[in-house]
Amino acid sequence: MLGQSLWKTRPALWSFSKFSPIARKEMHYALDQLASSSSDEEEIIGTPNMNHFVNRIFELHRVEVVETLNTLREQPDKAFSFFNRLKEDGFSHDVCTYASIIRILCQCCWERKLDSVLLEIIWREKHLGFKVMDLFEILEEGLEGEDSNLLVRLSNALVKAYVSVEMFDEVIDILFQTRRRGFIPHIFSCNFLMNRLICCGKVDMAIAVYHQLKRLGLKANDYTYGIMIKAFCRKGNFEKAVGIFHEMFEVRVRPNAVAYTTYIEGLCMHGRTEHGYEALKEWRESKIPLDDAFAYYVVIKGFCNEMKLEEAADVLFEAELHGIVLDTFPYGALIRGYCKCGNIDRALEVHDEMMSNGIKTNCVILTSILQSLCQMGRDFEAVNLFKKFRNFGIFLDEVCYNVVADALCKAGKVEAAVELLDEMKGKQISPDIINYTTLINGYCLQGKVEDAVNLFEDMSENGHKPDIVSWNVLVGGLARNGHARKAIDLLNRVKKQGLKCEIVMRNMIIKGLCIGGKVKEAEDFLDSLPDKCFENDAALVDGYIESRLTKKAFNLFLKLANQGFLVRKASCSKLLCSLCKDGENDEARMLLNVMSDLNVEPTKLMYSQLIGAFFKAGNWRKAQLLFDQIFSRRQTPDLVIYTIMISGYCKMNLLQEALLLFNNMNERGIKPDVITYTVLINSHLELNLKSLSSPDAPQNKDKKIMDASTFWKEMKGKGIEPDVVCFTVLIDHYCRTNNLWDAIRIFDQMIDTGLEPDNATYMTLISGYCKGGYLTMALNLFEEMYRRGIQPDMRTISTVDHCKRVVRTGGCQNLPDLHYLELLFVFSLKEGQCLKM
Repeated sequence: MLGQSLWKTRPALWSFSKFSPIARKEMHYALDQLASSSSDEEEIIGTPNMNHFVNRIFELHRVEVVETLNTLREQPDKAFSFFNRLKEDGFSHDVCTYASIIRILCQCCWERKLDSVLLEIIWREKHLGFKVMDLFEILEEGLEGEDSNLLVRLSNALVKAYVSVEMFDEVIDILFQTRRRGFIPHIFSCNFLMNRLICCGKVDMAIAVYHQLKRLGLKANDYTYGIMIKAFCRKGNFEKAVGIFHEMFEVRVRPNAVAYTTYIEGLCMHGRTEHGYEALKEWRESKIPLDDAFAYYVVIKGFCNEMKLEEAADVLFEAELHGIVLDTFPYGALIRGYCKCGNIDRALEVHDEMMSNGIKTNCVILTSILQSLCQMGRDFEAVNLFKKFRNFGIFLDEVCYNVVADALCKAGKVEAAVELLDEMKGKQISPDIINYTTLINGYCLQGKVEDAVNLFEDMSENGHKPDIVSWNVLVGGLARNGHARKAIDLLNRVKKQGLKCEIVMRNMIIKGLCIGGKVKEAEDFLDSLPDKCFENDAALVDGYIESRLTKKAFNLFLKLANQGFLVRKASCSKLLCSLCKDGENDEARMLLNVMSDLNVEPTKLMYSQLIGAFFKAGNWRKAQLLFDQIFSRRQTPDLVIYTIMISGYCKMNLLQEALLLFNNMNERGIKPDVITYTVLINSHLELNLKSLSSPDAPQNKDKKIMDASTFWKEMKGKGIEPDVVCFTVLIDHYCRTNNLWDAIRIFDQMIDTGLEPDNATYMTLISGYCKGGYLTMALNLFEEMYRRGIQPDMRTISTVDHCKRVVRTGGCQNLPDLHYLELLFVFSLKEGQCLKM
């Protein structure tokens, strides 16, 4: 309640007292001038007459200001301008004057201006001398039978204002306060509140508000229920989400398309895309309203997130069959999925399909494709694709430019990359620090350190302050190219600027010198550091590894470990890999034990590398011991480790042990993949080949073939599709057993499934043709291989060239000329030198 003095003024607040004739005349003249150019959403500019009036009115009592505003209730533009001009000239509005202008704005439904006034009160509440709820008290007293919806409008506006600045506790207080006065905000405002709570991650609070509103008697609409479905789906509580649907049916509120689609999205977000897809199909068949395009998108995206890309592709195809108009989002999700798993060719196919359907690509999708091409070592294709879409007029952002610039730099074409930088500037695309850093690294890789330093300085002059990555790239580049002194000078420069990256830059110098072949200088630099730390020693371990000084790296690793320090897990992994390559398997085993002793668990990748190394060395017993050690550490081997073990036993003809492991893997719930089955199929086929030459071949032949076919049938029965390698194994088997037509059948079957044969597949079948005397067919297959853009290796070219000479000697004509193909292959070996913009 306000004080007694305020209470005394209330009877006069809404009356129409008269000013003196002169003051009143001046006031109306000034207000008429204001109204001449005013509108709902325009700010009013004062006139000299208005200035004169304001100077006079400033001396008036606040009650008279309220009376003036009330006389302008039918002229809200004048009232709002009058209110603001008083404030600009230093007049301190109080709860009464604010209530007056709010009343006018509510009555004329000027929402934007009302929002601005309420936000001003919210931000300045501590300095205004009154609370927001005091406005309700004054407005309620002044209604006197007038528009009772005014308070509801004010509460709606307050909810919106508080929510817009995320003051959720205050909003909830408004709900309770207004309920005590006999009303609550409109359901639309409550929906707005609950939806924003969910967007801000306050799902539990949104659910609590919903239940409280139900207790207050607020009648929910279809959007309210849809918001609650979204809330429960965000929490993964799908039973309660379904319960909301039942509640809607009970109160005869029909769910809208948003509610159904939200439920599907929730399932897909929580790894239950299969259920989401089933719901989508069921509801479509039942003619339930859905946002079809979005529903299909979330299902496709869900399958892609679960890396079930073929299922995602099937859903995309189904959407097209139903005539649903899709945009770039579902295609983009599928393309990114294929890029993520390394199937760039399939990603390109989907991209071409999208373009052929009239859907324009964008820089986000192209960035995924370009990055994937570069990761697969297909930099030349990435550059050509970039040029193609640049010429099409597709907007390419700085990220796309950076991917291609990086590819050019790695190919030694830094000048072409620099041209891209200039091209960006010409297109008003401002190069960022990442673009500059990429080019600096490119110059360093080429040994052009002066150019790198100059570009670094240009970057700084152009307003791009170097970050830690930029400093490290330049320092590392200088060190790699033997400029230790310049690198150290740069380090001192960083120290003077107060940047906290000294340790990292020291490490870059140490590793850079080692990579550049200056290991002794790296050791001397480390010894010269007055305050060297463990991280600097660890950097030398990395340097030794990069320099292939594995023994030195291992000894330093042990020295640090004896002092209680362990290098980064990534460094341990690299060191173990180097030890395995050098055949130092016992040292690698010691490395794993040291990690465990220092309470750092080796990664499963490290276990798999060492197990593979033991099998390669023919020591299956040590491999088995290491495999058992994983269990003793209360871990479970993953699919990769099991597959390596099975493969190792198969290569050593210990098929019984391999089958025992295969069964053990299934019992533990670890599902074999196509690689596991390929290993087993190949090993049984190999055993079958050996049995063919034995005296009891007729007795063993059917048994061994049945074993291999059993794995094939089991794999297909589990929905695991064979890949190129698996098909190639079968083709190779049939070629070696003189079943060439079966080999051709399998080859055609592979292509029919949408798989692209690789170089090994073509080489296998070409060799089969040659072995069977079908030389012309071998040459034709080679020509097909070329048409598909698959680069042959030297073995394939040698085999085909031999076929060509034999066939021509026999008098065959009209054979493809292979000379240009050989030149093409030799040219492709130098592909990295042919990247030009």
